Amino acid sequence: MPIDRRELERLIPALRRYARGMTGDRSSADDMVQDCLVRALDNERQFRGENLPGWVFTILTNVVRSKMRSVRRQPQFSEVTDIAVGGDADPATRIAILAALSGLSEEQRQPFLLTAVEGFSYRETADMLDVPIGTVMSRIARARVALSERLDGAPVVPLRRIK
Repeated sequence: MPIDRRELERLIPALRRYARGMTGDRSSADDMVQDCLVRALDNERQFRGENLPGWVFTILTNVVRSKMRSVRRQPQFSEVTDIAVGGDADPATRIAILAALSGLSEEQRQPFLLTAVEGFSYRETADMLDVPIGTVMSRIARARVALSERLDGAPVVPLRRIK
């Protein structure tokens, strides 16, 4: 089924946010998003017509995994934009959240960003990451505990319920 190009275009800011959250580098993240979009368009005949965001985020997750495997380094968060909190938050809060996110493992950061920042359900996140829903739940729980500890008890971004 053909992909709705306008819907795909509307996903770009969220894709960029997720990729930046995973890499910490604007340039690398943008390259990964571009690779993702090219793969999506090249393989649009594989799209079944349901849940374009889930399908595209799955592609991006695989691109990120592949690139990060080849780099084999911990991401360094150098930017204080587009991630975790709204644009009206004070810079100190943004820096604290980014520093706390950088301390999470990739396994914890991926489901946390997909649910808390991008708004996907646990089920959608499990499907995107190709892991059981219980694994997603435990990784998010561990991420929330780690973030709470790092943020000295500051409230963590609320998560969506399982759908």
